[in-house]
Amino acid sequence: VQLQASGGGLVQPGGSLRLSCTVFGFSLKHFAISWFRQAPGKEPEAISCTNNNDGRTSYTGSAKGRFTISRDDAKNTLYLQMDSLKPEDTAIYYCATDKYYYCTGAVGYWGQGTLVTVSS
Repeated sequence: VQLQASGGGLVQPGGSLRLSCTVFGFSLKHFAISWFRQAPGKEPEAISCTNNNDGRTSYTGSAKGRFTISRDDAKNTLYLQMDSLKPEDTAIYYCATDKYYYCTGAVGYWGQGTLVTVSS
């Protein structure tokens, strides 16, 4: 089982990035799946989650209104569209499956992270 995140990089404040997380070894459609991030010197933070059964999504904190989570089960891939990026969004972003088909915050599998740096 492997979750491979990509799409991070350096972006100016106000810019956009789209992160991807491709799952290998099992079908993404069996689990809810989330994006987390960890900024330097801070605890990991859950930022968005999507159920697998009803398509419901949830966002926390400053992700609301700026980030959009989506999934393509045919491609076994999760996305995070990030707009209006701020310097405080700088972090390593991780994808992770839930243990269940709906979002509970109980992580099943972690992916490796992708670094997002927002700076002018």
